[in-house]
Amino acid sequence: QVQLVESGGGLVQPGGSLRLSCAASGSIFSFNDVAWYRQAPGKQRELVAKNTSGGTTNYADAVKGRFTISRDNDNNTVYLQMNSLNPEDTAVYYCNAVVRSSSTSVRLTSYWGQGTQVTVSS
Repeated sequence: QVQLVESGGGLVQPGGSLRLSCAASGSIFSFNDVAWYRQAPGKQRELVAKNTSGGTTNYADAVKGRFTISRDNDNNTVYLQMNSLNPEDTAVYYCNAVVRSSSTSVRLTSYWGQGTQVTVSS
């Protein structure tokens, strides 16, 4: 089984930056799609950014131009660079990865991280 462990969250002032990391461990042959989601209190979990294995990247309108998703396949790590943060970005951020675990099977499994808190406040 694959485990995703997130880090990098914390308290930041408006206009500041954070970089979230999601380190994957376990049986991993390759990452397919990777994504970051977030959930603010009282709101539904929403897609923030996604990067597909085909190279397509898309972002929620609220974060376009400010957030960047990237991956390091060699180290099985996904990143979310967040710039120009504002209080509306306050949420728990979750990493998601669709993983192929074996070279002999094309089965894909979706995994989630435990979440990391991002608080934007002065």
